[in-house]
Amino acid sequence: MNLKKIIPELVTAIEEAGFHKSPREIQRVAIPQIKSGGDLFLIAPDGVGKSTSIVIGVIQQLKAAFEDAPRAVIITSTKEKAYEIEAQFEALGRYTDLRTFVVFDKGVLQYQKDVIFEGLDVVIGTPKRINELIKANGIPFAKMKMIAIDEADSFMIVDYATLYGIADSSPKSQFIIAGKVWDKKFDNLSERVMKNPRVIKG
Repeated sequence: MNLKKIIPELVTAIEEAGFHKSPREIQRVAIPQIKSGGDLFLIAPDGVGKSTSIVIGVIQQLKAAFEDAPRAVIITSTKEKAYEIEAQFEALGRYTDLRTFVVFDKGVLQYQKDVIFEGLDVVIGTPKRINELIKANGIPFAKMKMIAIDEADSFMIVDYATLYGIADSSPKSQFIIAGKVWDKKFDNLSERVMKNPRVIKG
């Protein structure tokens, strides 16, 4: 893995985890694209490093804690997967002060809103709860930089109206969509919310 132009705090964590020694092909291609700020689709089987690519990319882009409003939202299929992604942030972002928080369907909505508004950098959650928080004005988008949807082919993301609203309220946000296979709904997302996305297959 080429570690040039990656923040030192992330380089140290990557080296400690050993990712730089034998990076997956999709990581080798995807991480520079995420660093560049471009929208992209990651299409590859499970277990080849899509989620790790997203986590590394988000840490690199955000770098450090900043103000109170979240700057990245990651949507994934289940509560368990959301906590797996948060664990990757804890490992790879251990030398940064980035703040993450997991939201899920059966959690108390008002409590989750309160935590978000207390100040954090990355919200990780399930589609239904992210959708509910957006409709309840529980996720401010004023500072949003990145929207990532992991395992997007395995569930109905968020309803299109909500996703389009996210795109309209944060037009400069980078979109990253990952899945095992290309799904028909990706065509609509590519046209409506993304800017000349690159498709990376592994």
